[in-house]
Amino acid sequence: MCFEEENGEMNQSELSIATIRSLGIDMINKANSGHPGMVLGSAPALYTLFTKELKVFPKESDWFNRDRFVLASGHASSLLYSLLHLSGYDLTMDDLKQFRQWESRTPGHPEIEITDGVDASSGPLGQGIPTAVGMAMAERFLADRYNKEEFEVVDHYSYALCGDGDMQEGVTYEAASLAGHLSLGKLIVLYDSNRVTLDGPLDYSFSEDVKKRFEAINWQVVYVNDGNDVSAILKAIKKAKKEKYKPTLIIMNTVIGFGSKNQGTNKVHGAPLGAEDGKAAKLSYGFDHPDFYVPEEVYDDFQKNVYSRGKRTFNKWKKMMREYKNAYPELYKELSDDVKGKYSFDYEEFLNSYPEGTSEATRNTSEKIINEIAKQNPTFLSGTADLASSTKTTIKDGGRFSCENYSGRNLFFGIREFAMVAIMNGMTLHKGVKVASGGFLVFSDYFKAALRMACLMKLPIVLPLSHDSIAVGEDGPTHQPVEQLAMMRSMINMQVIRPADAYEMCAAWKKAMETNDCPTALILTRQNVTNLTHATYDDVCHGAYIASKEKNQLDGILIATGSEVELAFQAQAELFKQGHDVRVVSMPSMELFDKQSNEYKELVLPRSMRKRLAIEMGTDFGWHKYIGLDGQMLSVNQFGASAPADLVIKNYGFTVENVVNTFLAISI
Repeated sequence: MCFEEENGEMNQSELSIATIRSLGIDMINKANSGHPGMVLGSAPALYTLFTKELKVFPKESDWFNRDRFVLASGHASSLLYSLLHLSGYDLTMDDLKQFRQWESRTPGHPEIEITDGVDASSGPLGQGIPTAVGMAMAERFLADRYNKEEFEVVDHYSYALCGDGDMQEGVTYEAASLAGHLSLGKLIVLYDSNRVTLDGPLDYSFSEDVKKRFEAINWQVVYVNDGNDVSAILKAIKKAKKEKYKPTLIIMNTVIGFGSKNQGTNKVHGAPLGAEDGKAAKLSYGFDHPDFYVPEEVYDDFQKNVYSRGKRTFNKWKKMMREYKNAYPELYKELSDDVKGKYSFDYEEFLNSYPEGTSEATRNTSEKIINEIAKQNPTFLSGTADLASSTKTTIKDGGRFSCENYSGRNLFFGIREFAMVAIMNGMTLHKGVKVASGGFLVFSDYFKAALRMACLMKLPIVLPLSHDSIAVGEDGPTHQPVEQLAMMRSMINMQVIRPADAYEMCAAWKKAMETNDCPTALILTRQNVTNLTHATYDDVCHGAYIASKEKNQLDGILIATGSEVELAFQAQAELFKQGHDVRVVSMPSMELFDKQSNEYKELVLPRSMRKRLAIEMGTDFGWHKYIGLDGQMLSVNQFGASAPADLVIKNYGFTVENVVNTFLAISI
């Protein structure tokens, strides 16, 4: 179990690796919580990567052209924190001692907004590799656009460390398949293959040949027989970097919990070693020091091989960028604005083609807007999960992003909804691009886990989601979303906008483009809607507004979203004929409305007016805070039905007659 020693002493790499492992043991023991197994098994691999090959400069942790690193197995966070501390990032020894504690900078799983040097929040197994795939895709796109002869201004690798659990998650395979298809040669994944999971040996549930699987999807696979052999690991990384046309998987044969009395078993996956076993493990590494001790030689090792090496590379790049600015000032400014996230959409002239009374499905309007946005924003990309003809997401003449054309602006994710959003997360984390990708609203169930990570990381991805209701018609209940809209609205830091017509559609896209701190879902119709609202950008940004005011005295309020706003307009006219003067409120975004002042909310929905009817072709979940206990809801609290859309809509009660009768039946 002990390292071989030279003249009775450990060499530098062995001492540094022993220190990394010991810090991991100490952090987890002090917290009495954590996952030592992978920390102890993967320490040699990450030591080798950080000190020999990873291109970073800790003082400039957001340096745009740095190598990206994703800890796919986020439960091994103490390993990453140890390396960040030793490398010179803004992470102190006191921070390491506060591992997993309240308001510490070393949470249980890495989070980008908390810890300096973390490139991606991670933890849910399977999503790390797709995130790295997205980073590699963004690097290739930007390199194709901005690099010039003698100016490789975008030129870096994307790395990930994963474990057996990641290999079992389906989303990993979805993304790996696409990465191989796209020949992402600058993507390198280190695979800690210890053949143990939380419940026991890996062969309880997994017996496939990962090497053959990845070779079959156009990956280079390199095998390292001993995960403690730093020279073999370094050779594997160098071999990976020489391969230009295939991503590389480096399979490392490791021992989970290396050094523990329980090494090689699931007992060391997610439980502290404890003082006695922890000390014994340290001694097996030849490391006999107090807790949280770092020899000066180890700090020197990282200062020389991470910090100083990175500083030289960073300064060389900065010099090149100054020269690039002089040679290509317009491209320099464009790239600089892209990295800062300066995206917008000027739609006033575009909207002139949508006079009042014309009709069009909002998915069709969205497609035209996407193409206008693409003209105004050259690093805006649009994609889909094999539904471009239905979701209307194609950038005309934008080309297809492919290994033959990395400057293509149309992303073809294939039928991989989960991977699509996880990859979008990686592209957005990379910076320099704005990414939108569409699908059917009902299939948001597939990508919800990745969307949750986008919310957590505050990533401004855009999801134009069409086929928004029972109006899908003949495809029936499997394709008619009922509860999905409520699900998305329930997510923290999620911006959901359901536009009623072209006016709201333009404003919604502008809001999505200019949003920098959360994802946006645009909920789009397949059926035509009539342009009626004359909504302004401010109207949509307020989340709800008076779309059609009462003529004299307010007798009630109709609240609606999307295609149902037109129905509310029609019902308002019929009610007025019958002597009832009501207001129509369009509520494209509950989240935005909830952020408004009490004064504005009172202006739109006065508390004194309790006779309210909300209209939406989805579940009523979440609506009662707007209609109150006295109000009513015309909704869909059952699954849909297969029939022509008009018939489904009528039979579910979304008619002028039923809206009028339901409103009149409200007793206050």
